[in-house]
Amino acid sequence: MTSTSAAAAARATVYGYPRQGQDRELKKAVEGYWKGRVSADALRQTAAQLRHDNRQQLADAGIQEVPTGDFSFYDHVLDTTVMVGAIPERHREAVAADAVDGYFAMARGTQDVAPLEMTKWFDTNYHYLVPELGPGTVFTADSTKQVAELKEALAQGLAARPVLVGPVTYLLLAKPAPGVPADFEPLTLLDRLLPVYAEVLADLRAAGAEWVQLDEPALVQDRTPAELNAAERTYRDLGALTDRPKLLVASYFDRLGEALPVLAKAPVEGLALDFTESAAANLDALAAVGGLPGKRLVAGVVNGRNIWINDLQKSLSTLGTLLGLADRVDVAASCSLLHVPLDAAAERDIDPQIVRWLAFARQKTAEIVTLAKALAQGTDAITGELSANKAALASRADSPITRDPAVRARAEAVTDADGRRSQPYAERAAAQRAHLGLPLLPTTTIGSFPQTGELRTARADLRAGRIDTAGYEERIRTEIQEVISFQEKTGIDVLVHGEPERNDMVQYFAEQLTGYLATQHGWVQSYGTRYVRPPVLAGDISRPEPMTVRWTSYAQSLSDRPVKGMLTGPVTMLAWSFVRDDLPLGDTARQVALALRDEVDDLEASGTSVIQVDEPALRETLPLRAADRADYLAWATEAFRLTTGGVRPDTQIHTHMCYAEFGDIVQAIDDLDADVISLEAARSHMQVARELAAHGYPREAGPGVYDIHSPRVPSAEEAAELLRTGLKAIPAERLWVNPDCGLKTRGWPETRASLENLVAAARTVRAELPAS
Repeated sequence: MTSTSAAAAARATVYGYPRQGQDRELKKAVEGYWKGRVSADALRQTAAQLRHDNRQQLADAGIQEVPTGDFSFYDHVLDTTVMVGAIPERHREAVAADAVDGYFAMARGTQDVAPLEMTKWFDTNYHYLVPELGPGTVFTADSTKQVAELKEALAQGLAARPVLVGPVTYLLLAKPAPGVPADFEPLTLLDRLLPVYAEVLADLRAAGAEWVQLDEPALVQDRTPAELNAAERTYRDLGALTDRPKLLVASYFDRLGEALPVLAKAPVEGLALDFTESAAANLDALAAVGGLPGKRLVAGVVNGRNIWINDLQKSLSTLGTLLGLADRVDVAASCSLLHVPLDAAAERDIDPQIVRWLAFARQKTAEIVTLAKALAQGTDAITGELSANKAALASRADSPITRDPAVRARAEAVTDADGRRSQPYAERAAAQRAHLGLPLLPTTTIGSFPQTGELRTARADLRAGRIDTAGYEERIRTEIQEVISFQEKTGIDVLVHGEPERNDMVQYFAEQLTGYLATQHGWVQSYGTRYVRPPVLAGDISRPEPMTVRWTSYAQSLSDRPVKGMLTGPVTMLAWSFVRDDLPLGDTARQVALALRDEVDDLEASGTSVIQVDEPALRETLPLRAADRADYLAWATEAFRLTTGGVRPDTQIHTHMCYAEFGDIVQAIDDLDADVISLEAARSHMQVARELAAHGYPREAGPGVYDIHSPRVPSAEEAAELLRTGLKAIPAERLWVNPDCGLKTRGWPETRASLENLVAAARTVRAELPAS
């Protein structure tokens, strides 16, 4: 590849960067503020320092245009809600009294005021706060945050590009506010919203912005003609503004499809497109519309969502094709680097050979800079980088770590019968009711109980050698005793052991399965101050020995009530890991399912009568395009059934899902053939119960009545009212009573009070039922 005038203009850029800091300084500062240990000024100072350091890291690495506005105390969609003044009525007083406290009240709620609903950001494990809009919504511009962060970057002497959630995506992500008819379409507010964006754009231009990026990932989904017309009108009107910066409209996570011609013709100065695996069709589609003559193209050729090194030669081939399709081609990751950890070089406990295969945010930044350098100066300028990259790719492809013939042979031998229960649901349900003897509206929890500071300290002490295994296990036994005792005294019907030994619902299992690698510093934001360390799936999967039987059996020995065995399902094990890209996901899912099947069988053999296999990521991983979903759902539901298909009829299989739009997958939920499903429902006011009823879902379900992502304690009457709403959709003989999700992130005082109220609500509503 030789340098051309188009290539010479190539710049390296990114759309966003991890927010938390090397040691999760942001998490510590925000949680310290919530607890009153950190002042508002100190919180702002920590945030400002993190932003400064992030921008400087990017600039020092060779990024020539840094993003601003991507940083957030909690969520960038919530930041957009503040920017456009769409504060819910119930939060306006708090926001007016104190902007920071009001902001967190919208995110987390207070004892008296419910938070905004939270759900998944497209098909990622990041959660955003859902805007609440209605016919009476009045938008007002507040560009304070966006302007201030741009000025910070400019003061560092950096070329900076503010990044905003685009107006079409913002409205398509929104829902009708409480009390607004469910058929209200937020997109009808577009004409009110566009003048606010125009004002923000003018403010950013006045502050020194040359370019502003408007993110429109919603346009990679299937869109109606009306929605495409809204996108066309949006960028026609914004493009026609005279007082604005240059506009870069960005999409990511999938192919742009029918929206590509709309954006290509829009009077904006540039497009940013994803050209990685799921969006590779953008390349041919861009050529088909005649490219972007006279415009800037930002090419996302480095995968921003996975952690494997880039194939530099392959990316250069793509970039070479793109050079003839735009006035200037710049190089970027496929999306914000928010979705990957910060630095693979910090991983000291992973085999150095494997570390060569990994690229976290800093390594991806280096890849982007290398590719931009090749575009500008020719491939001779990166001969060393190309050689090292080729060797690392070959090392991974040839490594025995990645392949286990016995695992592959077992997976290939699976038959349809392996994924089917021995009796249909109606017969199983009768056997389970006789065996378990549960009351109507049985109460349970999702699995985890509060992970106290003492538990985290005990794990840290064990790792550091300050206590031995015997001392650690005694601490776990004591915690399980306390959890079981509390549940019995409270009156919960189906108990859990509380999972005190588990660091994370995926990592715990990954550390005990072959083929997985655990990181020490690979933190990724899931929501707010919740960070997880997704394990790395590097090779074929098997289970050397039981993972949960010991502690589940111990808990069961403490009570005559059934204690659930708790597992994370195969799809979630994939979705919340960094999966391998050298094997189809369906094949890997089957391997994980077989490993988990062994665990399910051992739990049943040990006397466990209720086994929960959590699949909160089933909806999250649903492809963004409808045409791609049938294949995914086929292998995803097969994997669950393969995990659970070998148990006796009187063993009750539960599953759990949370914080997603379940209406899209009700048939898939049915196809899992679980006996009981528990689902998030408190923030959405039992919407999922209505969706299950509309589908004719025939099994038992527990739509949640306690929102565990808020510190507030729901009253018994509040929980009872949600139960009554649930009973309008699901008959009492099939309705369970439970929280929305696990209680790991909550404190014991609120957990005790909330679960006591939950049980009281169940008793109240149970007493209201007609006598049989």
